Amino acid sequence: MEWSIQEIARKAGTTSRTLRHYGERGLLEPSRIGANGYRYYDQAALVRLQRILLLRELGLSLPAIAEVLEGQRNTSAALRTHLLLLEQERERIGRQIDAVRTTLHKTENGEELMADEMFDGFDHARYEKEVTERWGRDAYEKGDRWWRSLDAERKQAFVDQQAGIARDFAAAAGQGLAADSDEVQAITRRHIDWLSITTTPTKEYVIGLGQMYVDDPRFTANYDKHGEGTAVLVRDAMKVYAERNL
Repeated sequence: MEWSIQEIARKAGTTSRTLRHYGERGLLEPSRIGANGYRYYDQAALVRLQRILLLRELGLSLPAIAEVLEGQRNTSAALRTHLLLLEQERERIGRQIDAVRTTLHKTENGEELMADEMFDGFDHARYEKEVTERWGRDAYEKGDRWWRSLDAERKQAFVDQQAGIARDFAAAAGQGLAADSDEVQAITRRHIDWLSITTTPTKEYVIGLGQMYVDDPRFTANYDKHGEGTAVLVRDAMKVYAERNL
């Protein structure tokens, strides 16, 4: 059995253009191309596409996905790994839901809040490997020590501060303000100050982090949930700021 590119795009929640792009990058070749030039995909291609989409959700770039697919030729073993990661994420989200539900219940009933309950499922240590690979072991250990030193109130304040900055970036994007405008650069200064709480932002770090906000779907979603195009504005503003001030 096989499906046309339009059918697969619709079922997978993507676009024909994206599927063609995957083909151009050598990630997903069609099983055949019809006389009319249409691309068709068989079951093996669908399994491969599922793996690509799962890896994209984990935040991998297309070159990184190509390496993973090349290194994991045993499809069953690879899918078992994906399944394990998804189950772990489901468990973590379940813990977050329970934590928020507990906080809501205790807040409404005037009961004492417990930090261990409030932040169950919000374990930043799951990013240990990624942070270490990007910025080194020292960067992770410094951030880890700092986070663990905070009480519940200070942890929440840190999270709220970033959320406020993200909302202000979104408002600026909605108004069509340029990345190099005084208003956007003022927000960027607040963001750099926020970053400075846990690290010493260098020019390369700030530019690289801004680019990651666009390249990594997790960061993009975090900013664009406040308004589409926010992540792009943050990236451009951080680059302007870094080149001017760092």
